[in-house]
Amino acid sequence: MTTLVHGSDTLTRDALTVLQPGFVGTTAPDWLLRRIGEGLSSVGLFGRNIVDPGQLAALTAQLRAERDDVLVAIDEEGGDVTRLEVKQGSSFPGNYALGSVDDVELTRAVARELGRRLVQCGVDLNWAPSADVNSNAENPVIGVRSFGPDPDLVARHTVAYVDGLQGVGVAACTKHFPGHGDTNVDSHDALPRIDVDLATLHARELVPFRAAVAAGTKAVMSAHILLSALDPHRPATLSPQILTGLLRQELGFEGLIVTDGMEMQAVAATYGIERGSVLAIAAGADAICVGGGLCDEDTVLQLRDALVSAVRTGELPEERLADAAARVRALAAWTQAHRARGGAESVPGAAVQEGTAPGADIGLVAARRALRVTRGEHPHTPMTDAPYVASFTPVANFAVGDETPWGIAAELERLLPGTETGSYDESSADAVLAAAGERRIVAVVRDAHRHPWMTRALDGLLAARPDTVVVEMGLNEAEPRGALHIATHGAARVCGRAAAEAVVGTGA
Repeated sequence: MTTLVHGSDTLTRDALTVLQPGFVGTTAPDWLLRRIGEGLSSVGLFGRNIVDPGQLAALTAQLRAERDDVLVAIDEEGGDVTRLEVKQGSSFPGNYALGSVDDVELTRAVARELGRRLVQCGVDLNWAPSADVNSNAENPVIGVRSFGPDPDLVARHTVAYVDGLQGVGVAACTKHFPGHGDTNVDSHDALPRIDVDLATLHARELVPFRAAVAAGTKAVMSAHILLSALDPHRPATLSPQILTGLLRQELGFEGLIVTDGMEMQAVAATYGIERGSVLAIAAGADAICVGGGLCDEDTVLQLRDALVSAVRTGELPEERLADAAARVRALAAWTQAHRARGGAESVPGAAVQEGTAPGADIGLVAARRALRVTRGEHPHTPMTDAPYVASFTPVANFAVGDETPWGIAAELERLLPGTETGSYDESSADAVLAAAGERRIVAVVRDAHRHPWMTRALDGLLAARPDTVVVEMGLNEAEPRGALHIATHGAARVCGRAAAEAVVGTGA
């Protein structure tokens, strides 16, 4: 795919082509449209850019009016990480729920329906699925975003997810290569390090990525993690040994290599985003993702100029930048061809209403199947009176964000009008008991095994009120507790609905 280029205009266009920036607003700013006209080939969307499907379809149409082959990317994993439904909560359970069911056809159907909605909104590159093997239960950033701790399970569901997305014309971007599961540090905050031997990496982390490459994933996203057995000096995103040697040459991947967000501290704090971007392209990356935090024109121009300067000084081979740009254009051509063949269903602007399209309820079906209900020693009777919901709320990681609602209070209110709720952050059981009064209590937790204060609060609640129902909406690692223990395997809106049904006795 290597094409030698000459001339500053071509060089500048190639530098713009390899960027995947974000922006602020629900319509495209003038500066973004101008840069698209100058060669920018990709745009990344985040929750701040989306109000509803109609607005999103209008936004993507605005971008393509400037350039009809622009790649529109989004970080839409479903489950806890949603941009399409950032203000409501996702209509689809996430990977952990799907992995707990372990029905690859269900996973494929969920991904296909999610992809169909993306296509109708004009989005054609999804930074998903997460193929990380969540082998460390203390992981603060992956957790329920992973299909689970077993490499083979993660591999088969990653393949099903890739098939589902790409079958409707949305390019999948399998992440976070070569595997972010065995970390206890969030790469948004610092550089995680995995110190295991090569045999372990090949038997665990790399299994899902090999499967995804074999299944034809169109893109792979690199992780900002240091794997000492592969490269003791540079994180994967900046490592030629990992991106070129391992992913390209050993695994045989020919698609687009995208970086994780370059403003994340794992790279930015040590290298800076400009040098980090140059090193990433030199290492074998083809597209620079930036925009989760830095989302202005100056950032785009700084990265463009850094790449151009690196070519002119000889730090970055011109043919490497040209090859990266060619891979971006090749993926854009693939998505453009799918849009052309898509027919009426793929036309941006078509109405997207939950429950009206074929398979539109597949997310709720999956959430119900993922539910695990355990009865305790204290007798439980389905609730018929409005309860008190105590939500124990940990600090959200950056990938999930704090904009998206979670829990079951809204769904219980729909089923039992008059339900009251309170949110607690490292509070004691006494505060909950005082607020609940005589009402039965539903205690909602998220990764209780990682937060001792949640365990202490549950101890107090269950001692005073053994009829308390406990709902775990994170990793189901702690022992079941309560008169009824409900594990949802994720905090998506549909997971909350399924749990609420179980509480009142209509779904369990």
